[in-house]
Amino acid sequence: MSRSIALRCLAGALAAGLAAAAHADIVIGGTFTATGPNAPIGGPGKNAMAIYPSVIGGQPVKVIVLDDACDPTVAARNMRKLVEEEKADVVIGSSCTPACLAVSEIAGERQTAQICMAPMPIRNPWAFSLPQSAMLTTDAVVEHMKASGVKTAAFIGFADGWGDLNYEALTRLAPAAGIKVVTNERFARNDTSVTAQVLKIIAANPDAVYVGASAAPAALPSISLVERGYRGQVYHSPAVLNPDFLRVGGRSVEGIIAPTGPFSVRDQLPDGSPAKRLSQEFARLYDAKYGPGTVNAFAAYAWDGYLWLDAAIPVAVKKARPGTPEFRQALRDALEGLNEVAGTHAVYTLSPSNHNGVDRRGRVLVRVENGAFKLLQ
Repeated sequence: MSRSIALRCLAGALAAGLAAAAHADIVIGGTFTATGPNAPIGGPGKNAMAIYPSVIGGQPVKVIVLDDACDPTVAARNMRKLVEEEKADVVIGSSCTPACLAVSEIAGERQTAQICMAPMPIRNPWAFSLPQSAMLTTDAVVEHMKASGVKTAAFIGFADGWGDLNYEALTRLAPAAGIKVVTNERFARNDTSVTAQVLKIIAANPDAVYVGASAAPAALPSISLVERGYRGQVYHSPAVLNPDFLRVGGRSVEGIIAPTGPFSVRDQLPDGSPAKRLSQEFARLYDAKYGPGTVNAFAAYAWDGYLWLDAAIPVAVKKARPGTPEFRQALRDALEGLNEVAGTHAVYTLSPSNHNGVDRRGRVLVRVENGAFKLLQ
């Protein structure tokens, strides 16, 4: 074979290889809390990823989702498996703050974008946090406290990153509203009693109580407060917007107030809300697969992750081929540049200094009335 023919054959082979690579599937990894006490939050997110379209942003995708049980060690191991073995171009998860923080460390190390499904502090340029920040949601709580004449507030929350985020937000925002935070009580996610902590709260006699916990375990403080005759207003974080919290809390959570994204009260939103149509469409899609009434706010967060990627992928594929470090960088950059992307929970605008992108349009207050979350007008 002549040298020129050999070179042409080699060039043709390389071109064919590049063409194949250009049409390679984009690998989307996921790590969710599908088992354990936080399963009512992580399970729906995992379910939502199972109904992602096979083509996102005009590109074929492969979705791989693992369970981490809200264990940071397991979440970190999942992240390494997804990035190193499955060659994920982006990873969605986890669905609880402690596990998200563990994933974030590896996202930065392996330079693969992470879209966390729980609020968390952003510690490296590869980490994104999709839900409303604890500062944004707690601000809504403090505004309501101030308008209601609250002067003292007690805090009780998880003894982990989620509790920390809510307590820090409350103590930063409360003083400017003329509110003194009088307790900082904590409990573990798998505790079955918070009697000792609640007795300290009762002794402090606060005007209101803010609970920084999630899912069914978050009902424990409300139950204990009611049992001990507390009559002040009880507020919860947005991580209680699920049926298990209502089921476990029963009458003890009647009247509690919580901030959340608009998805949870989608049918009560005004017609002009940018989230209403998208929320109703996703709810129909999810309930058609998993059963009527099964969708919740945490499934919708994962769906907004899909909407982020649907907007970012077309930008990234113009710059690099999927499966390459250059594509991962391009996808990260495209996520950072998202502008006015409508979702079920918010209209997202991100930037190098804002890897969350949610503004006040992405929060509402709800009250539990007759065993259901109702929009607080």
